[in-house]
Amino acid sequence: MASTLLIEDAMALLMVPAFSQALARRAASRAGRTRKEARAQDPVRLLVGATLPRLFVLLAAVTSVLIVAAPLVVAVLAPGLPDPELAVQCTRLTALTVLSFGVAGYFSAALRAHRSFLPPAAIYISYNVGIIGTMVALHALWGVRAAAAGVAAGGLLMALVQLPAFVRDVGFGPHRAKGAPRRRRDRDRPTLIAFGLIAPVIFFAVFRQSQVLVERFLAASLPPGAISHLNYAQKVAQMPMVLSLMICTVTFPVVAQAMAGGELEKARRRVERDLALASLAVLLGSALVIGYAPQIIEVLFERGAFTHQDTLATASVMRVYGIGLLGHCLVGALSRPFFSTARPTWFPALAMGAGLLVNIGAGALAVGRWGTYGIAAANAAGISTTAVLLLTGLGSRIIAIQVRRVAVSIGRLAVSAGAACATGWLAGPMIPDPVISAALGCLLVPAMFGATGMAIRALEITALPGQLAPYSSQFTQRFRNVR
Repeated sequence: MASTLLIEDAMALLMVPAFSQALARRAASRAGRTRKEARAQDPVRLLVGATLPRLFVLLAAVTSVLIVAAPLVVAVLAPGLPDPELAVQCTRLTALTVLSFGVAGYFSAALRAHRSFLPPAAIYISYNVGIIGTMVALHALWGVRAAAAGVAAGGLLMALVQLPAFVRDVGFGPHRAKGAPRRRRDRDRPTLIAFGLIAPVIFFAVFRQSQVLVERFLAASLPPGAISHLNYAQKVAQMPMVLSLMICTVTFPVVAQAMAGGELEKARRRVERDLALASLAVLLGSALVIGYAPQIIEVLFERGAFTHQDTLATASVMRVYGIGLLGHCLVGALSRPFFSTARPTWFPALAMGAGLLVNIGAGALAVGRWGTYGIAAANAAGISTTAVLLLTGLGSRIIAIQVRRVAVSIGRLAVSAGAACATGWLAGPMIPDPVISAALGCLLVPAMFGATGMAIRALEITALPGQLAPYSSQFTQRFRNVR
């Protein structure tokens, strides 16, 4: 939760637009200045000097509070655990990631605004290296605590892997001009991001991530294994959403800079294109993970203590989760334009709060009768509610996108995904070997998705051959030149 909140949600939604606006001011203010003057009054460096030290102190304070209050946190969030002391120790170790994730998220937002994507893309590789390395080194001594220590080590590596690029491309705050009056130095520093701008982002991100806490709280009263089934199902099912949102992650600085420069038409076209491409990617992935859920889970996890019954239970939950993947994708894609403006807006936080209430209410009603399936269905209902609210509210509040046309396009893609999913659901059990079945599904589902899309004239699918043709011709020409 801390990783998503501090790296992908709150920090990115807040700092990418801030750095984009600073870059726009830098480009507008360089004329007539010497290199030394431009460096001393660089809006980007001034922004770093005004925000990074205070952010570091705030994150360190929150980390300290979590370490001290770990017993209370465990008692509130996981009241049914058989060994709460172990959970407290692990919570204290992982609390260190609040500081490291926050700094890593700050570096990532700054680099993405500067169109530097390789170091931010490497953070999760570093994170996993830290986790695996620490577990291998300390598992014999610390047991499960080694995993928590690995999370802390991985968080530190996430910040360190971006540090050289941050120093090179962004830099820290400017040196104070010797002899300059204090009033002038204070005037040159940018005003700190106002609480009225920060609060909507924080509430939106907290509401969004609170869905996980709601699920864990409701599942704590279920039989042993329920939380594990939910966790495995959620992690695998979210892969299509993560892949689809990579498009919006890369283009978010483009939208933010277009909004900062007053290029609303450019921002509108970019947002509509992102929604179409992200929906196509997530619906295609959803069709695969729903249609071939048992085969995917069996290939990934069915070994050791993870039995075939666990596979069936996890796959069933994953199929329910998959219904809400489009909603998760749209919330991630639609929230970015809302926070690309310089003025605060509470609409995304209110929409996310409404979805969270739906999740809580539906989950509380469904968990007693349907268990993990009810929790997953409540999650899908809540996030879909938020997605509908954001889609209908974006055009009238921020960017005048053509909501009806976007909705029709997504609807046609959903029909294609439904046909592909049904095909995979029926074809998957026909091949006993799960590896071969899943591999063939990776061919069958996209083929059915594309064929159905062409038949119903889904624009995003019918336009793909024309969009891919230039890249194909370039590759062919290069191959011929090599020969």
